[in-house]
Amino acid sequence: MATSDGEGETVYAMTQMIVKGNAYEVVRRVKDKLAEIRSSLPPGVELRPFYDRAAFVGQVLHTVQKNLLEGGLIVALVLLWVLGSWRAGVLVASLIPLSMLGAFALMYYGGLSGDLLSLGAIDFGLVVDGAVFLIEGVVAAMGVHHLSAKQAIGRIAGEVGRPITMAVLIIAIVYLPILLLVGVEGKMFRPMALTVLFAMVMALVLTFTWIPAAGAVFLKNIPHREPRLIRWLRDRYVPRVRRLTTQLGLVVGGVSLSLAIGVVAAMTRGAEFVPRLEEGSLAIQVTRPPSVSLEEAGKGTLAIEKALLAFPDVARVISRTGSPDVATDVMGVEQSDVIVMLRPRSQWVTGHDAASFASAFQPVLRRVLPGAAMGFTQPIEMRVQELIGGVRSDVGVKIYGDDLFTLRRLAEQVSSVINLTPGAADVRIDMQFGLRVIDIRPDTRRTGRLGVPTPSILDFTELMQSGRPIGKLREGQRSFDVMLRLGETPKPDVEPLKKLRIPLTSGRPVMLGDVADIEVLDVPAQVSREQGRRRVTVESNVRGRDLAGFVQELQGRVKQLKLPTGYFIEYGGQFENLSRATQRLLLVVPLTLAIIMVLLYLTFGRLRPALLIFVNVPVAAVGGIVALASRGLDLSISAAVGFLALFGVATLNGVVLIAAILQHESSGVARPDAVVRAASERFRAILTTALVAALGFVPMAIAQGVGAEVQRPLATVVIGGLVTSTLATLFALPTLYVHFAGKRDDEELAESG
Repeated sequence: MATSDGEGETVYAMTQMIVKGNAYEVVRRVKDKLAEIRSSLPPGVELRPFYDRAAFVGQVLHTVQKNLLEGGLIVALVLLWVLGSWRAGVLVASLIPLSMLGAFALMYYGGLSGDLLSLGAIDFGLVVDGAVFLIEGVVAAMGVHHLSAKQAIGRIAGEVGRPITMAVLIIAIVYLPILLLVGVEGKMFRPMALTVLFAMVMALVLTFTWIPAAGAVFLKNIPHREPRLIRWLRDRYVPRVRRLTTQLGLVVGGVSLSLAIGVVAAMTRGAEFVPRLEEGSLAIQVTRPPSVSLEEAGKGTLAIEKALLAFPDVARVISRTGSPDVATDVMGVEQSDVIVMLRPRSQWVTGHDAASFASAFQPVLRRVLPGAAMGFTQPIEMRVQELIGGVRSDVGVKIYGDDLFTLRRLAEQVSSVINLTPGAADVRIDMQFGLRVIDIRPDTRRTGRLGVPTPSILDFTELMQSGRPIGKLREGQRSFDVMLRLGETPKPDVEPLKKLRIPLTSGRPVMLGDVADIEVLDVPAQVSREQGRRRVTVESNVRGRDLAGFVQELQGRVKQLKLPTGYFIEYGGQFENLSRATQRLLLVVPLTLAIIMVLLYLTFGRLRPALLIFVNVPVAAVGGIVALASRGLDLSISAAVGFLALFGVATLNGVVLIAAILQHESSGVARPDAVVRAASERFRAILTTALVAALGFVPMAIAQGVGAEVQRPLATVVIGGLVTSTLATLFALPTLYVHFAGKRDDEELAESG
């Protein structure tokens, strides 16, 4: 059943997605068919879409495209400025479109589509990092040592080729935990990790093929000009890093203080699965007492629609009662889905997101339809949660047992506990008692005494309720069943039913009450099963606090309830996805870090330099956490992806710096001088990679378009973490290397000799 919005008599039809279908393409084909149908419609009949998912997808893709274009432009401008030559900047920037073309080709052959997540984590700063180190070294070598472009490329490629390759491989490996995610989180984030890996692999290949070949041609006779700001910063950096190499306590104290600040900031952050994606429309699930009639349900839904249309933000309201989207769902006439189509965001005055609109709508709707349970969510969010976890809300407390009345009692207790937990909203129990049914049970003793066959009673009962086909009516090519049934649907009143006469083949009528016991019972509207047990679910949304903190507090309160033997509780909804992803990451991330340590050891052939580079990882994490705290963002899987990308960039800068130090040491330079010289030579390259990686994420961090909520934590983590990791690379790492790197190879050889 569907009701209209006051614009005349309306019939609504819902189009379902096909399995593995692309929403954008399916909706486009549906629109093409609708255009064909419109030409054959009778006068006065109009086809008008009321909900178009393709429009939402288009808005999300627009946000992604805007962020990518702006990020690419910022990266290109930074390269042109920092490298001091427009030819060098253009050459490095050319890696962006070329690597993305290769990534798109691999996505096509891999069956991946471009969407918010698959494209949203790409940072062009990460793509060009390897080329930045190569070309920056080439430009510096041409200016300082007066080499030709070809000679400089050969020299610098030999010096930084291995460190760059290993560092880029490390950046790729940090995405391994995402590839190993399972369940909902795996389906959501694996395409993103694969897309980033495709782009990084293409960038690495092009760094050692296209960049050297094109550089030998385009970098001929370029002047070595360093931006004035870079020179000014280096002139002040070198004396300070030289002094810091003798002040180990100050450096260790600074690193320790930053770690302490990070721990404190982390303790203030909550956790959620992914930030809520604001769809620009709402879905309200209305649940009335199961005994409500279809007519009464329609009246209540119309009252809700009128109340919602009174808000200036609401453009249209569509309702569906007793008609589930999915055939396997259970949805009676007591249940309605109300889709609220909002006006464009620029016209909103009542709220600014789904939660604020729910808070504004809820008290009004409760006055209009008292006694009904209401849950506020969004159309796509509701459908995804229901199909995947069977729960339409953020949290579902599933209670398992055998006795329905015991389950109901426990559900009411859990519902009371949830209502007392701060942050709970839209609390409701899915199993509603109070459905009135007529129970007709034949009495075998009376049927035997009166000679009435039991099948005759069953056939008569079927005839009363649903009717029986007794023939067919043909009209042209169409045929219709002719049904025989009782003229009026019997009301739940026992006495009139007892007087109904059952027609028998003998011709002797018998009243139904003479051969059967009839009574009206209150039964559950539905009985759900899972894991071979009966189950009742208490659902709740969470507003005003983080999901993990809410469930943690709720679990502590629920544990105080005494459950009968054989009854147990589990937690579902978004919290289930968060818990599964967290457990997986806690297992895989340490393994990934161990693999990175092995690669670092293989790069340098020594353990201590590899361990020193790892100092950047916790310091980078501190910057990411502090950045999240400063913006009031919680930890999420999106933020976790940002931390992984951040660890890769932090490791890259450390690898390049340590490689330069080792090179100078191998030439016989004393360790303190080798550290300062390497820091001075790699200062511009390290600063450039940090700038392009951080600034490439700025459009994503400040975006306000549809879908920006999911990208914002990722970008915030990378930007904040790059600030602290770059400071650690430039100041802490040189000092720590001087004091903890161990003996040089020539010293070890001398001692062994």
